[in-house]
Amino acid sequence: MPKKFGGNTKAIEARERKEALKNAEKEKKERELEEALWKDEDKHVLRKQQRKEGKEKKKQEQQEKKLLSKIAYEEEMNSIKPAKPTPPTKVTRAEIASRVEKTAAASKHEKELVQDEKPLEENINRLQVEGDVARNVEDAIAILSIGEEKVDLHPEKRVKAAYLAFEEKNLPILKAENPNLRLSQLKQMLKKEWMKSPENPLNQR
Repeated sequence: MPKKFGGNTKAIEARERKEALKNAEKEKKERELEEALWKDEDKHVLRKQQRKEGKEKKKQEQQEKKLLSKIAYEEEMNSIKPAKPTPPTKVTRAEIASRVEKTAAASKHEKELVQDEKPLEENINRLQVEGDVARNVEDAIAILSIGEEKVDLHPEKRVKAAYLAFEEKNLPILKAENPNLRLSQLKQMLKKEWMKSPENPLNQR
């Protein structure tokens, strides 16, 4: 018998199915390889993405909270009943006239008060005084006392200045008398003399 040119249709279909499956698997593998190449596994990028997602989530939560608080506020405002407006009371002509009289009397009284007021005097506390200025009681007493010499009741305050003057005067003399001594030794000697000196305010009591 001669061979049929048409061939077995079932076998051809099976072969075609196998080839289609092979092609599909091949395409799938190629796609997976391509995706693996493009997939970014960088840790920094992943962290950035996580942070971004976290921020978006927080933002969404905040918006939800705002919305909830707004709803709660509106509910509360709706629950509060508005106070009933008081009905307008009728005003008689006599009442209007009495009110007008009262306001006129009040304005007249104010005018009288303004006229009775004395003109403002200059504040003497702010005046600039020429000459000596006293900042405390002792200075004021010293300025006001005429012809009397100022007496310092606290010699302790004058000790330092008096000692400096005493040192300035007597140190060169001591230096000339004792040229071999050091400055500290000279100052010790000077201190001893100062304790006995009549120039010391503490000895003038």
